[in-house]
Amino acid sequence: MPKSAAPKTASTVQSNLADRIAQDIQAGMYGPGAWLKQIDLQDRYGAKRLDVRRALDQLAGKRLITHIPNRGYHVFAMDPQRHEELREIRLLLETGAAADLMNNVTASKLRLVKQLAERFNGLLKTGTLLEQYEVNLAFHAAVYDMCRNRELAALILEMRSRGPSAVAREWVTHARIEKSAREHFEMVEAIEANDVKRLQKVITAHINQDVS
Repeated sequence: MPKSAAPKTASTVQSNLADRIAQDIQAGMYGPGAWLKQIDLQDRYGAKRLDVRRALDQLAGKRLITHIPNRGYHVFAMDPQRHEELREIRLLLETGAAADLMNNVTASKLRLVKQLAERFNGLLKTGTLLEQYEVNLAFHAAVYDMCRNRELAALILEMRSRGPSAVAREWVTHARIEKSAREHFEMVEAIEANDVKRLQKVITAHINQDVS
């Protein structure tokens, strides 16, 4: 007799639900600032209240949505002026980091960055939005982990965390996600070639895509 499929765990159910909600946000079903009522989500996705709550907490942890205590959850929305200011700061920090990290590249660190670029590219067809988000985050963390200046690396990651997640804002079309994947490989090639100016150029394009 064929073996029956293994039952889904609670964490799997919640992750699947979180990704379905993320997909709908990306598709524009819930616009920036829209409130997400748990009872409505239960009905829409045929889910249990606890699973909806934990899925929303998962998305809030990834900055796709915002949780306001005693009020609920809403889709992340940012003031345009603050968004532009963050873009300018990221450009200064991350292009500056390009020069800082270049003399601190090791074979093992470069190998990890390459693996993450390939992993992200592989998820374009087979992965969920949240899987893409996690690997994208890991890729950039690995790049800036090569910085000699540890405070600079920490500050870059902090500034990246102040904006909406890629899932929420930047990857509005599949073509944009594919462009991000290509730029990851371009960053790797620039690091391999020890070409600071090229790396700065790719980083600039990558950030401008993120916040346009």
